[in-house]
Amino acid sequence: MSVLHATEETFSAEVETGVVLVDFWAEWCGPCKMIAPILDEIATEYKGKVKVVKVDIERARELINALGIMSIPTLYLYVDGEKKEETVGFQTKDSLAALIQKHTG
Repeated sequence: MSVLHATEETFSAEVETGVVLVDFWAEWCGPCKMIAPILDEIATEYKGKVKVVKVDIERARELINALGIMSIPTLYLYVDGEKKEETVGFQTKDSLAALIQKHTG
């Protein structure tokens, strides 16, 4: 499974069931580009356990404002539609794996 892309219109449906790691990013963001290959690896390694979704902040301004996101990359971990974790800035694969494992066992 690869990383999915969500829009303001599809965001709620993407996070409503299961464990979902959401990356709020932008094309011009250096740390966002650095974390992208890590998210690809997470999507592959946790296939069937975790869905990885990216939201381009430039195309989802209302959603970003509603969520109060001020810096990117910001990552949210949702479990069945409820935000359980939040990180801001570049994260290592190990730190993201630890975050996921708290909610997947």
